[in-house]
Amino acid sequence: MTSFKKPNRRSFLQGSLCTAGLLGASSFGGLGAMNSLAWATEKDPAKANKERYYVFVYFSGGWDILLGLDPRDPIQFNPGNTTITKIQPAYGLLNDDTNDGAPKFSNSGLMYGPYIGDLLNHSSKMAVVRGMSMDTLTHEAGRRRFLTGKPPTGLLARGSSAATWFASELGKNEAIPNLSVRVESYNVDQPNYATGLKVASVPDLVRSLKQEVPTVDPKLDQLLDQMLKDSAQCNVAQKSHAWQKAEGSRIKAREMVQSGFDQLFNFQAKTPEMEAVRDHYGIGASGAAALQSPEAQAAMAATALTAGISRCVSFTGASGLDTHYDEWADDQGPRQERGFNAVSRLIEDLESKEFKGTGSSWMDHTVIVGFSEFCRTALLNSRGGRDHHICNATFVVGAGIKGDTVIGKSSDIGMNPTPTNLTTGLNDVGEEGEIIKPEHIMQALFHDIGVYEDPADLRVDPLLALLKSP
Repeated sequence: MTSFKKPNRRSFLQGSLCTAGLLGASSFGGLGAMNSLAWATEKDPAKANKERYYVFVYFSGGWDILLGLDPRDPIQFNPGNTTITKIQPAYGLLNDDTNDGAPKFSNSGLMYGPYIGDLLNHSSKMAVVRGMSMDTLTHEAGRRRFLTGKPPTGLLARGSSAATWFASELGKNEAIPNLSVRVESYNVDQPNYATGLKVASVPDLVRSLKQEVPTVDPKLDQLLDQMLKDSAQCNVAQKSHAWQKAEGSRIKAREMVQSGFDQLFNFQAKTPEMEAVRDHYGIGASGAAALQSPEAQAAMAATALTAGISRCVSFTGASGLDTHYDEWADDQGPRQERGFNAVSRLIEDLESKEFKGTGSSWMDHTVIVGFSEFCRTALLNSRGGRDHHICNATFVVGAGIKGDTVIGKSSDIGMNPTPTNLTTGLNDVGEEGEIIKPEHIMQALFHDIGVYEDPADLRVDPLLALLKSP
């Protein structure tokens, strides 16, 4: 494992080259070749080319983790001691006749909030990370920090999205390696094929995939296609990075719209197959709103993965979580729960499908990460809502993840981030403890596929407590 607390093999090789003066850079083809040598020594052949797929689920607006991922016992944290604990679960103030407001428990006794929903059924394969720090109270900065694993420059994202990195590492052969529905996606330094295809809804994706009736004669269209291919092979074109990038994109787009993929996402079609999809996810049989829902987006993610279209899919599981006012009591919990339930349906769908004739399921090869930009304050404000809080939690479920696990903790006074041992996952205020941030999770997922170097320049060690086999 690479550690950023002491020199690693790569930095040792580079440092020796620069300071000892024993080897000229040209002897190894320059520093680039030395970098490649060091990179190669840090890859685990046993984990290389691992069949991993990724889903990133964004809960937009800043979720209240007391209601889901990081609850408190309302008997211990009660209205009589909020001045001491600075934590107010307020479960008794929720306006929801369908939820008793009581914490929920997994079969092993792990406690979740009253709105964890059906995601509780999958606790055995899920790790929850608590006591994270987002280092910001700004929506854009928190969201982009989680997407890229790097603090933004002001509000501007700095670096490529995690989905882009994993699409680059593993998704070259997929038609749409990186699909993003209502979630920002960034590509700063990765191949063009890894750039996220960003769409606003499932119908928007269908429009992107559907081949329109040609405006020119098919024979002429074929001739134009061949002419563009031939032009891209000339000497001038071969020397032009921009030309080759454009031609690659053109060919990819043409293949995509000629594939017939659009029919796979026609969830309101009157066929037995689509009726089964609607029944499983709870998608309405008609109306545009049904196809913009978290349920439809979850079905889209399952389809994109299992049809071999995408390696990474990002979608929005919940919106409208920025509850500063008394709408908190009505909206925050049910909106979270709807997103958790959509993820649960996705898990069940992937579990039911065999993975490429291997006898294992698609869920055995898929990692799902649920996140928000930060959490909400532990105390209600004077308006009956909760404001922005620097702390956070996240859930990671699926392939290679150590399930039935809670990693880290938020403090019992004010719910602040606290140090965690990255290997054991236990709260640790000593030398081995670190404040967990999104980049620790991304680094662990790199580690899972055998990439032990730091290709995304995250500059942290991996959160190994997430993984079954560190």
